[in-house]
Amino acid sequence: MLDYLDLEQDLNEEQRRVRDTAREFVENEVKPEIADYYQRGEFPEHIIEEMGELGFYAPNIDGYGLPGVDEKSYGLVMQELEACDSGVRSMASVQGSLVMYPIHAYGSEEQKEKYLPALGKGEKIGCFGLTEPAHGSEPSAMETTARKDGDEYVLNGSKTWITNSPIADFALVWARAEGGEGDVRGFIVPTETDGVETNRMKGKLSMRASITGEVHLDDARVPEDAVLPGVEGMRGPLSCLTQGRYGISWGAVGAARDCYEESVAYAKEREQWGRPIAGFQMQQEKIAEMATRITKAQLLAHRVAELKERGDLRPQHVSMAKRNNVRAARRVARTAREMLGGNGITSDYSPMRHLSNIETVYTYEGTHDVHSLILGADLTGERAFRG
Repeated sequence: MLDYLDLEQDLNEEQRRVRDTAREFVENEVKPEIADYYQRGEFPEHIIEEMGELGFYAPNIDGYGLPGVDEKSYGLVMQELEACDSGVRSMASVQGSLVMYPIHAYGSEEQKEKYLPALGKGEKIGCFGLTEPAHGSEPSAMETTARKDGDEYVLNGSKTWITNSPIADFALVWARAEGGEGDVRGFIVPTETDGVETNRMKGKLSMRASITGEVHLDDARVPEDAVLPGVEGMRGPLSCLTQGRYGISWGAVGAARDCYEESVAYAKEREQWGRPIAGFQMQQEKIAEMATRITKAQLLAHRVAELKERGDLRPQHVSMAKRNNVRAARRVARTAREMLGGNGITSDYSPMRHLSNIETVYTYEGTHDVHSLILGADLTGERAFRG
């Protein structure tokens, strides 16, 4: 595995154990069949509970039966899962960072005890309802509302591009309370609630081994205790996205590394003009460039993990890591596909699948351009957008 600067030599015993557990799970249980699931447009649902048993859902949360490992260990899990496929990492990332994290950070003790153990084991599945059909990069303009009616809230609105929603037991929905005039609040909404529909989205050409859907709310009623009591306003959902983007910055390293490993192995075996193509200067330039991009992404991932662990990580740091590492993975995947030639467009090799997936990762949880603006505002003190 590519680790040109020997960064993983500094991992402690627990971090190595976590990495190896995730790596072995991917190699033995998922990687041999992931291309078939991708082609069928299905997620390998049989691995959901196994990933829970291995502690892959929010392993950096302590208590409630969860592992409580450090932030670098969590990142290593995301790295290894995305080395298999972005859809596998995305499922775990949503379950952990976007559902379990807000319940742990902002939920009542009753909510934590009710939901976190089952989510951590993979016995229950959650989804995160923020993005709306007309509001992607501007979530603060959300139109979904939650009107108070006695001891209940009545929710109306639509959420789209929601990972896991068609198989979720409940959705963590962000809505504007009191008829759209109040603060944004988080609501735990069972998907079996009357007035809730979670339709599956079809026709995707990317992230095909990921279940994506919508959440439609038509006078869906939930009790008062469905509200996350510990947060109001956009701080709630945006803090969840920071957690998710942190995992993505690690996952992108895994996808890029897998593309690199596959293309280099091919170049060493593929012969043209009587010698392996790895011996030609043009291919070596590509290999050197891929290795350098991946190494820089690894350095960023390890550094933001250190900042996160000691409590010094800012959202802007995560924007830089997500922006850089996903772009690096995109370029590495494209180069790896080129090296594979015509074989690179088949499902026998992973780079084309990774490249297709990364087009989605490049866009979701903050587009590349939006993260550029976040960094620009932080570096200059001048905001190029509102919100």
